[in-house]
Amino acid sequence: MARLNILQFPDARLRTVAEPVTYVDDAVRDVVLDMSETMYGACGIGLAATQVNVHRQIITADVSDGGNQLHVLINPVVVDQGGSAALGEGCLSIPDIFAKVNRAAWVTVRALDIDGKSRELSADGLLAMCIQHEMDHLQGTLFIDYLPDRVRRRLNGVNEVGSGTRKRRR
Repeated sequence: MARLNILQFPDARLRTVAEPVTYVDDAVRDVVLDMSETMYGACGIGLAATQVNVHRQIITADVSDGGNQLHVLINPVVVDQGGSAALGEGCLSIPDIFAKVNRAAWVTVRALDIDGKSRELSADGLLAMCIQHEMDHLQGTLFIDYLPDRVRRRLNGVNEVGSGTRKRRR
């Protein structure tokens, strides 16, 4: 396993739309292992492959207090969702910026697991928000895109964002 470099806003590669994974093989599993090591090493709770310059539809997430409930979602698709919730979000690619974003309160996602088997995962609360946040990354969308225009203009005018804190981010 290797820790990967996390792209930082405003890197244009964060806007790349990820391609579906056609087959889950050892190379994909290696990416998943590297992503999980990177996510845990950065004190994150979620990571999309796009954030580490791998433009394939792969997400890792673990919102557990002990960091021992890793979810791997390959080619995730929301099959059902409902409610509305606004939780504070941060991002490993945008250190030091936190904001409330309105998202579905719960989601059911169909995805492949690390063995290439299709499964469904139903989530609410922090895990639902994290999954939606990471799925946005796969489409080239950042959580700051949901912020008011004046805030986005200010952020887009910044060439470099600070180095971040040890707080767990998506």
